[in-house]
Amino acid sequence: MDNEQNYGASEIQVLEGLEAVRKRPGMYIGTTSSRGLHHLVYEIVDNSIDEALAGYCDNIEVSILKDNIIRVRDNGRGIPTGMHPKMNKPAVEVVFTVLHAGGKFGGGGYKVSGGLHGVGASVVNALSEYLEVEVRRDGKVHNQRYERGMVMHDMKVTGESKTTGTIVTFKPDAEIFETLEYEYDILAQRLRELAFLNKGIRITIRDEREEEVREEVFHYEGGLREFVKYVNRKKDVVHEEPIYIEGLKDDVMVEISLQYNTGYTENILSFANNIDTTEGGTHVVGFKSALTRVVNDYARKYNILKESEKNLSGEDTREGITAIISVKVTEPQFEGQTKTKLGNSEVRGIVENICGDKISSFLEENPHVSKIIIEKSLMASRAREAARKARELTRRKNVLDSMSLPGKLADCSEKDPKLCEVYLVEGDSAGGSAKQGRSRAFQAILPLRGKILNVEKQRIDKILVSDEIKNMITAFGAGIGDEFDVSKIRYDKIIIMTDADVDGAHIRTLLLTFFFRYMRPLIDEGHVYIAQPPLYKLSKGKNMWYTYSDDERDAKLDEIGREGVEIQRYKGLGEMNAEQLWDTTMNPDTRTLLRATVADAIAADDIFSVLMGDKVEPRREFIKENAKRVHNLDI
Repeated sequence: MDNEQNYGASEIQVLEGLEAVRKRPGMYIGTTSSRGLHHLVYEIVDNSIDEALAGYCDNIEVSILKDNIIRVRDNGRGIPTGMHPKMNKPAVEVVFTVLHAGGKFGGGGYKVSGGLHGVGASVVNALSEYLEVEVRRDGKVHNQRYERGMVMHDMKVTGESKTTGTIVTFKPDAEIFETLEYEYDILAQRLRELAFLNKGIRITIRDEREEEVREEVFHYEGGLREFVKYVNRKKDVVHEEPIYIEGLKDDVMVEISLQYNTGYTENILSFANNIDTTEGGTHVVGFKSALTRVVNDYARKYNILKESEKNLSGEDTREGITAIISVKVTEPQFEGQTKTKLGNSEVRGIVENICGDKISSFLEENPHVSKIIIEKSLMASRAREAARKARELTRRKNVLDSMSLPGKLADCSEKDPKLCEVYLVEGDSAGGSAKQGRSRAFQAILPLRGKILNVEKQRIDKILVSDEIKNMITAFGAGIGDEFDVSKIRYDKIIIMTDADVDGAHIRTLLLTFFFRYMRPLIDEGHVYIAQPPLYKLSKGKNMWYTYSDDERDAKLDEIGREGVEIQRYKGLGEMNAEQLWDTTMNPDTRTLLRATVADAIAADDIFSVLMGDKVEPRREFIKENAKRVHNLDI
């Protein structure tokens, strides 16, 4: 009874405002890892983009200053500085210190906006060691500083200004984030994307951490047209100018651009209010159904599809397509595991209508291109039929008793997939060491002989004939392509273990490209890892150390003294005995694994198009650019 009485109002902890954000940052920015750190920048930039969408800002500058301090400057109207009627403090202070207080609610502020629905600026403030905002508005310069979300001084006027705009400078808090190091390329990729998605806006990124300042300007009057050309820049395209679609209906703005290339895979990127909808949603469904319908109608009308032939499937009509779909919706509803799927049901019909009309007109006006697209789709349809037969063959063999698993797979004894991992090992010699050195309980080994097939250059029916690929499909147990079901994987971790040389990097790239194209959820949900075998073994007397890079080797030599140290450089995994391989690369207590991300897979995919595609020029450029970076090329 006593216990019940003690459980009163005083026991219920009320988290006031920003304190809640500092206590549970993951709820607001997803994670306190590097991804969350970069997210802070996007939140502040999104506020400037909202100004741009409202028509008041066309220039945004993002600077990474020394000590990983971020400064975002725009030439918008400046955040309002007048007193907030309900809060009795300046509006700018409300924006940075009160959750859910952006200009995005109640319809009076922004019609359409990206970002965290009004929590952006205050969350960034809460998670920063300090944040300073400078607003140029009404002829004056206003300034306020906060530390860990707390107001340091009332807003003050520090000067006069003939221009308008907002400058936000902040330093992420070391008490919150696991890393404070900003990666230029990650920020640049997102800012470039934002410039493509919002045509006409100029976004500059500057990195002032090194003596040599790095700077890029992203400015695309062509918007999505230029985005598609950028994504396809290393591919051979079927038609020079992308198809461009723009329309507005019931307050939903639709902008789409698409272009076919000679490859076999589809690449659809979709966005809602500038947010990357990686899980797709109603806008993607609307686009796909319009495309399938229009291509089939055209093929029937001109008798390219005979009466006896079945309709082309959606998959067939999208072979070799690169499409970018961007919608702006007043009240977006996001669903899915990671809130990256657009759920607004009305958007489907709107996108379908606008697309249907525009694509149909394009096909009628460009019969030469239409013929190529439809013949490509017909070839895809025939290949799909062949692939279905090959798949059935794989599936029949794939009733997972021990008989059907590939002969080369040394499986583990543990049956719970969450506790199991499989190493994809290059070559049989390394496979032998790995099989001897592993922990049989939870580690499986699948040796891959030679290079796996380059999936960029083959249709799926050819891919399914490759022994190495068949072995992987059977071992993982979750199917392939559209039928891939990540919940059925037999191993929680799929670890790519290749030599630390050029061939090893090539195999790694091939595997990442294959997973990205045909088993994408493996990467999206974090099941793919890259093992880090050591490059050097240092021995001095009875002592032994392994190092994983040239810098690490030199640091260790400085620490132990260079005299009498034997240095062995490992050319490949096969040079290590089973015990060494376990100690350095396979023992969960001592190994280093890198988780492969979608960004890694896209980079691999990009490198592939360059090195394996039919275009000579990008290949020459790539080799020229990267030749000077290669230190230890094993030839």
